[in-house]
Amino acid sequence: MGKHVVVGAGPVGSATARLLAERGEEVVVVTRTGASAAPLEGVRRLQLDASDPQALGSAAEGAAVLYNCANPPYHRWPEVWPPLAASLLATAEHGGAVLATVSNLYGYGAVDGPMSPDTPLRPVSTKGEVRATMWRDALAAHQAGRVRVTEVRGSDYLAANAVGALDDRAFSRALAGRTVQVLGDPDAPHSWTDPQDVARLLATVAADERAWGRAWHVPSNAPRSQRQVVAELCAAAGRPAAKVTGIPRPVLVLLGLADPTIRAARETAYQFERPFVLDDSATRETFGLAPTPWEEMLAGIVAAYPNA
Repeated sequence: MGKHVVVGAGPVGSATARLLAERGEEVVVVTRTGASAAPLEGVRRLQLDASDPQALGSAAEGAAVLYNCANPPYHRWPEVWPPLAASLLATAEHGGAVLATVSNLYGYGAVDGPMSPDTPLRPVSTKGEVRATMWRDALAAHQAGRVRVTEVRGSDYLAANAVGALDDRAFSRALAGRTVQVLGDPDAPHSWTDPQDVARLLATVAADERAWGRAWHVPSNAPRSQRQVVAELCAAAGRPAAKVTGIPRPVLVLLGLADPTIRAARETAYQFERPFVLDDSATRETFGLAPTPWEEMLAGIVAAYPNA
């Protein structure tokens, strides 16, 4: 047993905290509000600004692992992430905790072919540069012997109540038989990740020395286009496939004038205009982990919309 501090209480942070608590670990969840979507038995909550290294250091005193599951507002990444990441890294270094970070595939940029953890980081977006810089800084500190770090990278989340390209609005429309509008090409192959699988890998790599100093891809099912996901979701609910259409770029630009989140999403729209496929073979081979079965993922989403 040991003390584990989870920063962030979204789908991944909550799943990580729950998993650790079920294992009998001492778990502290840190958020700005001190609350989360669902109470977790046996988990202590603290309200503080994790970008304040003094406050976070006090909360993480004696911790074996510090989990970065934070998710700042999408359109504010360039201003919010740097001080937050610096505080997390400094806290782990000064306190001797392993720093296990949840990340994504933005840092690879627009690539040809599947992305593995060995794919060079060549971001083509501001948000991608933010994530790449975070990992480079953490890795440099690790290689200098100052701290132990690891990072898990997943693709777009696919689950009820998770923010993603296909989210609650898309699910409810699909299951109600209404047209679903999506980013980019509805038929481009795309990898999808279950937040529960992110939590399982995060807890695994935090405790395994083989994982430190490297990034790992979350086990994910075979890629499916957005049209396929919608069709298979409807089939799982016993309903006809809903119509799926792409949102034209000019329309996306207009929508972004009023919505900062949509405006921020424009620079990563390339991920849905071409194949965007995650290679998780190293994770499977090293840790023996597999993704949540696709049918189980769909069933979980369907169950969340009983009245759709």
